[in-house]
Amino acid sequence: MNTAYFHLPGLFEFYELYRVFLPLFREHREYFYDWCEIGSIYGAPEGCLWCGGRVGCGDCDPRDVLALLRDYGISARLTFSNSLLRPEHLSDPRCNALCRLFESSGENGIIVHSDLLAEHVRQRYPGLYLVSSTTKVLTDFSAFRQELARPEFRYVVPDFRLNHALEKLNALPQGQKDKVEFLCNECCDFGCAERRACYEAVSRQNLGEDAP
Repeated sequence: MNTAYFHLPGLFEFYELYRVFLPLFREHREYFYDWCEIGSIYGAPEGCLWCGGRVGCGDCDPRDVLALLRDYGISARLTFSNSLLRPEHLSDPRCNALCRLFESSGENGIIVHSDLLAEHVRQRYPGLYLVSSTTKVLTDFSAFRQELARPEFRYVVPDFRLNHALEKLNALPQGQKDKVEFLCNECCDFGCAERRACYEAVSRQNLGEDAP
């Protein structure tokens, strides 16, 4: 039987919910489809410069978050997908401290947009795996294939508008298929032309800059 791995949001924002949900998921699997598993839970605490796709939310202790996911064997991912990072931002003490902590506890990763940050994480925190963020808005399939070919990324999340390119997706070699993660239940209009600009506005907000 094939298994669908779901990647759930709100790592910090919904910590109290996951404290209740994860024991239920483990102890009462009869409540859930047997082909469903949790691949990871992702998010970032409030006030992180490196956030981008959304403004981080939640102020619970990151050590408690990691302890919970470690108990259930679930990967934690930091959503550090700010697209506008500059070299001076790489020394941010809080974000680096989170990387050190996540690297030290289990098989965890970082969702990134910035190549600058991706290289920083590869050099400083090699124990963290990298996920190419949907905030790159990869709607051109050839660009998506180029992203899949980059060895530094364990997974790549295309723009949701490529989800239905089934013929092209099926034609990918198996190694690239294994790297694809799909964004589901997206709230954006399918024809939205402002998706990239929206993500950039959120990136500016996280950097403390004026943004529409």
